[in-house]
Amino acid sequence: MSRRQLGRSLAAGASASLFQAVPSRAQASVLRVRQGSDLQQLDPAYRATSSENNVMRCLYRTLVRYKPGDAWVYENDAAQSIEQTDPTHVRFTLKPGIIWSNGIGEMTAEDVKFTFERHVDPKTASPYRNDWEVLDRVDITDKYSGVIVLKEPFTPLWRSTLPWGSGYILNRKQVELAGGRIRTDPKTSCGPYVLSQFTPGQKAVLTRNPDYQDFRPEFDEVQVFAIPEAKTAEIAFEAGELDYTEVSVASLVRYRKQLPRGATLFEKPSLAWVWLGMNGDNPTLKDIRLRQAIQKAVDVDGALDAAYFGVAKRATGIIAPGLVGHRDITMPGRDLAGAKKLLAEAGLSRGVKLTLHLLNNSTMQSLAQVIQASLLEIGVEVELVPVAPAVYWTLGNESKGDAWKSLQLILTRYTSSPDPSQMTAWYTPQQVGVWNWERFSSSEFGALHKAGLVEADDAKRRPLYVRMQEMMEQSGQYVFLTHEVFGVLHSQAIAPAVMPDATPIYSRFRRA
Repeated sequence: MSRRQLGRSLAAGASASLFQAVPSRAQASVLRVRQGSDLQQLDPAYRATSSENNVMRCLYRTLVRYKPGDAWVYENDAAQSIEQTDPTHVRFTLKPGIIWSNGIGEMTAEDVKFTFERHVDPKTASPYRNDWEVLDRVDITDKYSGVIVLKEPFTPLWRSTLPWGSGYILNRKQVELAGGRIRTDPKTSCGPYVLSQFTPGQKAVLTRNPDYQDFRPEFDEVQVFAIPEAKTAEIAFEAGELDYTEVSVASLVRYRKQLPRGATLFEKPSLAWVWLGMNGDNPTLKDIRLRQAIQKAVDVDGALDAAYFGVAKRATGIIAPGLVGHRDITMPGRDLAGAKKLLAEAGLSRGVKLTLHLLNNSTMQSLAQVIQASLLEIGVEVELVPVAPAVYWTLGNESKGDAWKSLQLILTRYTSSPDPSQMTAWYTPQQVGVWNWERFSSSEFGALHKAGLVEADDAKRRPLYVRMQEMMEQSGQYVFLTHEVFGVLHSQAIAPAVMPDATPIYSRFRRA
């Protein structure tokens, strides 16, 4: 049996439950896409994954939105007009006639006020409160108009707040009907699509919203399949069951040489960052000398070769190349002798046993296996603990239970919008026990982060973010790994619409 025949056989078997009654690629009114995780909540204030963000982009509207293309350029969305009249005031007027589905009514300035102020309401306890942390209030001028009033200037407002997840506008009645927090039933929406079906662990079906007036989406229906493992999605694509999927880096190398019939491949730089984190509050990892020994011993280059096949470059921090604050430096190589010396000084020459939690996908497992082998060379035994996405993303959150107490090493990947503050935001003292699972806590770091939010001059912002990444490294709680590279496989029958980092805008996809 050839590799292609084997792939089709596997797709017919392993993926059968996901793709029952799926139309063939020829039926262009249906767009079938893969996302790496299932939907848990469609509430902008609590979103956890890029998969949820991509779906919400179809359901909700923002005042301004990013255009598809190779540059980060925004355009008006729900706003008919919007202007920053001074550093702390943004005046907006909504487009009349934006209709909420299910008979909720028309979008008004009251919806904008409710949504943005909800983010900073202590009762909401949003992990994304920092996106609006300088918001004072939203003043309503009339039915469609209002003024966003800030306590102080806020540079990320136009880069990462208004056009991104925390800029999605909700309706008060919608949130009340959902019991105060939206899960997987948004109750109402006003974007290009509405959610017509959701099967947990399988797929979400989006259908064209007849009340949406800005443009007519090309596809009647978008089927969003939850497939955590990229290689499974690749098999499904080659079997004709998907139109669009991110590919694993291992397959990216292969697809560069030979594409499946009727397929197109494109690559984009990624804003994501992948790192090995260490819980500094864990009793075993309290001694900074152990953490520094781990930093010196991890074979980062070997791990990247194993997981990314030489395609992804080593990271110098959490801020990707091309963004303000990227560290343009050469990272030090392995230093086993230095690592062993630190362990000896810490009285740990006889060895240490640790656990490493990671997402249960092939890329993370490849990284983890090399990390495990390289640490064994200095006498640190590491047990790998692969975890499904639905559980993994709760591990370090104190509100989800006590799992955070036993975390030691953590292998994690984040991605965000194109402003450096959106990379540093998750490591502030306020995020300890929320998204800051290493429990790195520095008042200086927090002050620098706040200074970066106010500073508008990129030349002055740059050293702030460089310093913050230096502090993370010096804490011994981080080993920066990579920013990855983003490869996408799609049918030649469609023309995808993506942002510069390959974030998809499904409503703007077209037939080729």
